[in-house]
Amino acid sequence: MDETVIQDRGISATFSRVPHSEPPHDGAIKGGVARSVKHDSAPRHVAGEAIYTDDIPELPGTLHLHLAMSAHAHAAILSMDLDAVRQAAGVVRVLTLDDIPGKNDYSPFFGDDPIFPEGLVQYVGQCLFAVAAESREAAFQAALLAKIEYAPLPAVLTVDEALAADLDLLPRHEMRLGDAAAAIDAAPHRLANTLHMGGQDHFYLEGQIAYAIPGEGDDMFVYSSTQHPSEVQHNVAKALGIADHSVTVEVRRMGGGFGGKESQPALMANVAALAARLTGRPAKLRLDRDDDMVMTGKRHDFRIDYAVGFDGDGRILGAEFDQAARCGYSADLSGGITDRAMFHADNAYDLQAARVTSRRMKTHTVSNTAFRGFGGPQGLLATERMMDEIAFGLGLDPFDVRRANYYPAEGGKVTPYHMEVTDSVILEMMDELAESSDYRARRRAIRAFNATSPILKKGIGVTPLKFGISFTTTHLNQAGALVHVYKDGSVHLNHGGTEMGQGLFIKVAQVVAEEFQIDLDRVKITATTTAKVPNTSATAASSGTDLNGMAAKNAAGAIKQRLIAFAAAKYSVPEEQVVFLPNRVRVGNEEIAFPDLVQEAYLNQVSLSAAGFYATPGIHYDRETASGRPFFYFAYGAAISEVVIDTLTGENRLVRADILHDVGRSLNPAIDLGQIEGGFIQGLGWLTTEELWWDKSGRLRTHAPSTYKIPTANDRPDDLRIELWDKGYNKVDSIYRSKAVGEPPLMLAISAFSALTDAVAAAGGYRVFPHLDAPATPERILMAVEDVKTRVRALES
Repeated sequence: MDETVIQDRGISATFSRVPHSEPPHDGAIKGGVARSVKHDSAPRHVAGEAIYTDDIPELPGTLHLHLAMSAHAHAAILSMDLDAVRQAAGVVRVLTLDDIPGKNDYSPFFGDDPIFPEGLVQYVGQCLFAVAAESREAAFQAALLAKIEYAPLPAVLTVDEALAADLDLLPRHEMRLGDAAAAIDAAPHRLANTLHMGGQDHFYLEGQIAYAIPGEGDDMFVYSSTQHPSEVQHNVAKALGIADHSVTVEVRRMGGGFGGKESQPALMANVAALAARLTGRPAKLRLDRDDDMVMTGKRHDFRIDYAVGFDGDGRILGAEFDQAARCGYSADLSGGITDRAMFHADNAYDLQAARVTSRRMKTHTVSNTAFRGFGGPQGLLATERMMDEIAFGLGLDPFDVRRANYYPAEGGKVTPYHMEVTDSVILEMMDELAESSDYRARRRAIRAFNATSPILKKGIGVTPLKFGISFTTTHLNQAGALVHVYKDGSVHLNHGGTEMGQGLFIKVAQVVAEEFQIDLDRVKITATTTAKVPNTSATAASSGTDLNGMAAKNAAGAIKQRLIAFAAAKYSVPEEQVVFLPNRVRVGNEEIAFPDLVQEAYLNQVSLSAAGFYATPGIHYDRETASGRPFFYFAYGAAISEVVIDTLTGENRLVRADILHDVGRSLNPAIDLGQIEGGFIQGLGWLTTEELWWDKSGRLRTHAPSTYKIPTANDRPDDLRIELWDKGYNKVDSIYRSKAVGEPPLMLAISAFSALTDAVAAAGGYRVFPHLDAPATPERILMAVEDVKTRVRALES
């Protein structure tokens, strides 16, 4: 896969390159690992034939649900009169707290997310009650008839307000490496600053939805758009007061998730299942876009204060980071998210001495939740801003300052959580990218352009990336799979991972095809269901392929070994003389078609079904000492971005981005390139256009595409050059030596934020370092430009 650069009136088209030569297809299987194979659902996506939860034909008698939402950020509920709601046309049942037979909670861990509030609301949009009616419109109209009396209470809405009120939601945490304070005090140069960064809405194309179908006895079947079917299963069982085995949750695909469908879908599934249980009828709950944005969690916004001491070459001698996150009203997954922000405070840099503290602040806003990167982007952003500021203060190239601080390839250096970095390739990658992108000449050309351009200013920014791969909650690093081989040699594959468009299913199918050496179209991909693979972890932490691919490989490998043992015994040859070849098996000097061998094994009573399991080895973290090995390995990436801004309006554009990414030995280069591009653009949205804004009453005002701006196709740079690193190789025993690709590329967009900072600095003649928080919207850029000019005038007066 190689697209050449096409020049058209000075604008370059995309250039993407897969360096690893794919295995020859003549005589080989069609679609094993290391091949660019199209997404299994791609033709159905284009044709409109891909079935999502809302496309499943509704059974006769299906009810539709609407959730009534709180109008207050923090208030006691004095009374709630729902008589008019119950009597409204089309209403079958109104669901309240008193109707829950089990536990009133849909939280992932802490028991602090009530399905319906118990006398207190804690954010605007919190679910008060649900209406089950013959149609969505009837349910919505009926909910408007409720008479609710509140007693408003003081509301804390921002990180800064929560810090001032000393309102911690979860215990604080700290990591230490050496004596950072002493190192900073003794350093020749020092600086300190603060960076605020906003959150981000997931804006998945398919909103939150659940469809519950009651069965006999306690049985409940739930279709849910979720990244975590096992958690939805457990939550539904908990709410209904029944055993987990009575609940089956299934999802074939999601129209996007990005972390927003990890813990959040439990509310929708619980309410739908409760309605189905109480009425005996199927029940569907589908949120519209506005309600979805108001009542579901976001990426955490952060305030990070940093201080650093460094020498004249920009070498960091000590650094301190004080991170504070807005968690919202409940814990959700904030503990793990804020931990990961701490784990990534070093990014790719040997800090020598470091202190990282974290405060997890309670606010009366929606509970923030998982989002692609899971806290890592926030931790990295402050560090990259710090590197830019060091370079600016010393008058050095930001590339060189970063280069002076990378973890060495030979190992021997440890992170602030005392894990040795033994696989660092970032120096080599960054140097390769600087050369291939002609970075230094372009930086000189940008300076020359800015010297003669009074209105438009250009900037260039660089970002290295080291991202830890594994769930930092150790027990989640496990997965299961189920593989059946049928008598005709076709294969049924099921595993605990979920497909949200990222290409997980096709990659795992390629693994199974590779193991059996059969064509990919002989492997049937099936919906994720708790009835086949139990107790699964969420598809998250970029670990979907690592975990489920290994589990599927183990399952297929068990069947393969049975076939080898059978063939060796039947044909009286040593097992090592049974070799799987493309669509056939060589047994001694004879070759047998794979389906024929399978048929023979079946007739001889050989089991052709196996469950596979995989648990990531060697993962541990001790919170008491803030040390351990929370990650199996690191993924690396490098990016250089070029931007232009209009200093009169703040308008800006990313005009070119060069990306070099390490995916190890790619299982599917086409899928990996898509993930890199999509992740980068989503990160660009977080840092430039996607601004969440709550008013003083705690009401989200950016709750629709009209007010919340995700990147469009027009925001993608015309010149976008993406390459998979040709030397990529995973030193640990990952699935075929590949590396995770889902989350890391998002953070490469920090290079665009650095480039915008550089462009704003140019507006002041590079005399002062800009104050620019994220997202760098046109308004913020314009204010930063004016601030820079004002400070320069002050210096000159």
